[in-house]
Amino acid sequence: MDIVVLAGGLSAERDVSLKTGDMVAGALRRNGHRVILADVFMGYKEKEEDISDLFAQSEQVSITITDISETAPDLARIRAMRKDQSDCFFGPNIIRMCQMADIVFLALHGENGENGKIQAAFDLLGIRYTGSGYLSSALAMDKGIAKLFFREAGVPTPKGIKLSKAEWNDRFQKEKLTVPCVVKPCCGGSSIGVSIVQDPEEFAAALKQAFLWEEEVIIEDYIKGREFSVAVIAGRALPVIEMAPIEGFYDYKNKYKSGSAIETCPAQIPEEITHKMQEIAVAAANALGIDTYSRMDFMLSESGEIFCLEANTLPGMTPTSLIPQEAQAAGMDFCSLCEWLVQISLQKYEG
Repeated sequence: MDIVVLAGGLSAERDVSLKTGDMVAGALRRNGHRVILADVFMGYKEKEEDISDLFAQSEQVSITITDISETAPDLARIRAMRKDQSDCFFGPNIIRMCQMADIVFLALHGENGENGKIQAAFDLLGIRYTGSGYLSSALAMDKGIAKLFFREAGVPTPKGIKLSKAEWNDRFQKEKLTVPCVVKPCCGGSSIGVSIVQDPEEFAAALKQAFLWEEEVIIEDYIKGREFSVAVIAGRALPVIEMAPIEGFYDYKNKYKSGSAIETCPAQIPEEITHKMQEIAVAAANALGIDTYSRMDFMLSESGEIFCLEANTLPGMTPTSLIPQEAQAAGMDFCSLCEWLVQISLQKYEG
């Protein structure tokens, strides 16, 4: 097949997306496909042109990727680098390139990748893509809305509220929020802008950090315990993985810097808890209408309670990412995993 792996974009998770795209493109090439790795925002070339024979030189025209930085990217600098300085999210020739492909593997993370917008655009343009559709993507991306759906479906999740930058002071007093708690951007990912507040005096700094990234934040109860994740692919829960940072919590650096966290899969927890967490992961995916694949993040409290934190509709596929480790524990190598995600996504378009 001719496949475009679409990465990059303009979210705080841009660098993670590019590395995911690089890994996926390599795997799909090893599977025998002609694959172009493209940056959705930068595009191909400086202006629209005839690209009818592009897949014949797919590797030569693909972008080259370096390692993930320990800090989030400077998006203003990225915008300034685009030659045409267009406000369009899609760079030159990207739409045409995707229309030429048999399927587009969405390796995007964060804003305009996971929030349903690109999925809706591709639906209208008749472009086939991997992952869930626009509605479930949008629901999962907004952590405040996702919490409402979780509660309605009986999925245990930490108590929390959503605050806008304009109302945070009044709501903060009215809700009588207490510490410890977690403050995080409402639609962010990779733990960018997330703070664990242990003292009331830390609230202002935590909110300021979160509001750097978005106009809305989530403030939720802090669950002291162990952190886990469960992938759900085609309605099936994969083995549970535990993430134990060497220092601090499972933030951006600990997620993507090799050796910063100890990840154990299958997680060393009682079989009863494993099965329960897997059941909740599938229930959370169903509650949001997520099809094909996703990853649910969990906390297991010191008293043994399970809490679903959030859903990820386009999880990372980097060397340190969780889904590839879970798949490996289930007996599936990375190339087979990528092929599986393509095939189950294509099934949506059959009939």
